[in-house]
Amino acid sequence: MKVDVLLGLQWGDEGKGKVVDVLTPRYDAVARFQGGPNAGHTLEFDGKKYVLRSIPSGVFQNDTNLIGNGVVIDPVLFREEAEALCKSGLDLKKTLKISKKAHLILPTHRLLDAASERAKGDAKIGTTGKGIGPTYTDKTSRNGLRVGDIFDNFDEKYAAARQRHLDRLEALGSTPDEYELIDLEGHWLDAIQYIKEYDIVDGEFLVNDLLREGKSVLCEGAQGTMLDVDFGSYPFVTSSNTICAGACTGLGIAPNKIGDVFGIFKAYCTRVGSGPFPTELFDETGKLIRNLGHEYGAVTGRERRCGWIDLVALKYAIMINGVTKLIMMKSDVLDGFDTIKACVAYDIDGKVTDRFPYSIDSDLIKPVYKELPGWKTPMSAMTAEAQFPKEFNDYIAFLEKELATPIAIVSVGPDRTQTIER
Repeated sequence: MKVDVLLGLQWGDEGKGKVVDVLTPRYDAVARFQGGPNAGHTLEFDGKKYVLRSIPSGVFQNDTNLIGNGVVIDPVLFREEAEALCKSGLDLKKTLKISKKAHLILPTHRLLDAASERAKGDAKIGTTGKGIGPTYTDKTSRNGLRVGDIFDNFDEKYAAARQRHLDRLEALGSTPDEYELIDLEGHWLDAIQYIKEYDIVDGEFLVNDLLREGKSVLCEGAQGTMLDVDFGSYPFVTSSNTICAGACTGLGIAPNKIGDVFGIFKAYCTRVGSGPFPTELFDETGKLIRNLGHEYGAVTGRERRCGWIDLVALKYAIMINGVTKLIMMKSDVLDGFDTIKACVAYDIDGKVTDRFPYSIDSDLIKPVYKELPGWKTPMSAMTAEAQFPKEFNDYIAFLEKELATPIAIVSVGPDRTQTIER
């Protein structure tokens, strides 16, 4: 057996949680392979809405779910998320497993995140302030604490990490209030005890054992390709590898074990926080897309920046990830538009290219658009491809030709039932 990978192809918020929830019944296990509580995956079904941050989106329908070694975990936020799900009737302690090698977000990581952003001034990245970046920094500098450490001389390891962080905060001119830190640590250490109640495993062995047993595994990515630390719009990126290769390093899977790669994208583009966005709309059309699409962060509540679909960036993301099947989300948001625009190339200082450049400074790039007629038909109640209006089918055909990849699934609303396979 091989694992299938599901990931976002834009700047995150593509709707990965819903699709994982839809695909879950076809798999024996679902595994998160990177990111942390800065990722909000929203699921809606049976009239209820759930936002998952660190826990795999397969927990509602699947008996085996893994938080992989590539994920960073905030024990306090994990506990809040887990207890809320348990109140809804889920028995997470039976279905959720956590890799020993996943790194822990410490209270001082959050303080470092905020101090670092303040120090950047106008050049700030626009992080969620949840300590993700400093945690990955500790990981790569070989100073991190992992889940497995909570069972081995933990007090000494924690004290050393804490002091390193306090020294760094002092250097940044941001020494924390002692009582505030003690309060944060109290909640954090209580949450560490809570994590011990879960099945802490060698995640790489778990996944590979499942494959040897002929079981199917779906790997769930967080954020989006254009936020990848290597291939995204650096430095306005996240701190992990959000691309398909991240599933190998974030779960312990060999490259030859990758099967289908599902690439998720919206029928338009959004972005949260700072960073270049070539097709961003600053007019009433951008505001309309935001309101129709309810484009506000699932975790932070921040307004998402909105724009037309960017096929230059999308083709690049498909290439980097080896996408085999595309999934288009939020098609219904564009139901009322007379004309739909798609960026097919960039004009950079008078030179037109369809290749994603080293730098995508929005001030230097002018999007080259192709206009297509809108379908002017409400699609949220549709249940089959045969109901699609001609103009929408033409839009799909145009995208498939440009992207040289089939669109296998189309979403026409937030509920899991509003998902149409082609």
